[in-house]
Amino acid sequence: MPGQDFGVKRQTEIYLSGVRGRKPRVPIDSNELENRAKLLMSPEGFAYVAGGAGTESTLRANRAAFERWRIVPRMLRDVAVRDTSIELFGQTLPAPILLAPIGVLEMAHHDAELAVGQAAAKLGVPVIFSNQASQPIEACARVMGDAPRWFQLYWSKSDELVKSFVRRAENSGCHAIVVTLDTTMLGWRTRDLDYAYLPFLRGKGIAQYVNDPVFLNSLDQLPASSTASSGPINLSAIQVLIEMTRSFPGSFWKNIRSRQPRAAVQQFIATYSRPSLTWDNLAFLRQHTQLPILLKGILHPDDGRQAIQYGVDGVIVSNHGGRQVDGAIGALDALPGVVEAIGGKIPVLFDSGIRSGADVFKALALGARAVCIGRPYVYGLAIAGREGVREVIQNLLAEFDLTLGLAGCRSAAEISRESVMAV
Repeated sequence: MPGQDFGVKRQTEIYLSGVRGRKPRVPIDSNELENRAKLLMSPEGFAYVAGGAGTESTLRANRAAFERWRIVPRMLRDVAVRDTSIELFGQTLPAPILLAPIGVLEMAHHDAELAVGQAAAKLGVPVIFSNQASQPIEACARVMGDAPRWFQLYWSKSDELVKSFVRRAENSGCHAIVVTLDTTMLGWRTRDLDYAYLPFLRGKGIAQYVNDPVFLNSLDQLPASSTASSGPINLSAIQVLIEMTRSFPGSFWKNIRSRQPRAAVQQFIATYSRPSLTWDNLAFLRQHTQLPILLKGILHPDDGRQAIQYGVDGVIVSNHGGRQVDGAIGALDALPGVVEAIGGKIPVLFDSGIRSGADVFKALALGARAVCIGRPYVYGLAIAGREGVREVIQNLLAEFDLTLGLAGCRSAAEISRESVMAV
């Protein structure tokens, strides 16, 4: 777990390993990290993780926003002892960094969320487990012990299913519920469309559903005719059926004779998300959990003010990593306005575009309490499994610690708006 002088220790560890002829398992540079993962992942899997909406201008806007802010280091300050820890919802975290929810991690590595959970737990960094995970939240909780974790909720068309997901998250030791607001419909994701590939249609990324009693009970209510095959049976269709069958809990040979794997995919499609969701629905969630509720996907200051009025406990400024709306505002560009609107009443977290410890520093300088990283840890997972995730997190923590000290700050709390300037 990170401690005092973690950045120097990590840096020294890498250099000393080099003396013995050992290089890091994963590339340090974020661009090379992505390139290496691309070589190891399937084309469809990499496209799903790396791609954005439309022309991917929002992906580019996220990075461009970071380039418009520059750190202003201060000199001759005693930074020999640094503290990267923060307090968040009653917990002390080793750094202002969480792992963002990313679905279908089996496309990166067969251990999926289990590997991510183990790596994060060893470092004390919270994971926000995805609603669209490849492993159920209960299995992830077992490998994490008492380490911090949150749960992301996509609000489905079934309130009973929402209640069940939240109850399972509570029983699995999750410390917060993150409601993702910006995916009530899938964005126009060009790379996925070019491959005509959506993993959920193959039974991937729906482990939370097929391990849920409410969802499984709903399958028994479906008429048999609703799961009948349509269209010609060819090799591709057979391969998809096999994928569905393998993804469904239980024996493969039992499942292959059952209609449930196909029924699960069809029921998921029918219930996945709710475009009619409004602010008034939040009262239902509050009635069914005492956990902190955060809203992810906030970009407009007025939505930040609304969040306070509706009694939520935090917001995450995010444009879903550029995956939903092409031509949207860069998330970092939105952060200062939302922070001002919130006025310190609830924590503001940040997501979308974080690639380095310097990025973490900039987001905190603009008012974020903590940040969420996404794609980089998935690339680490693809390259080296659990150890790849661990190294990606270690490197980010180390760079943040070094940036903190070199900028003249002794703690995350000392980072302020004066620590950066717009160019």
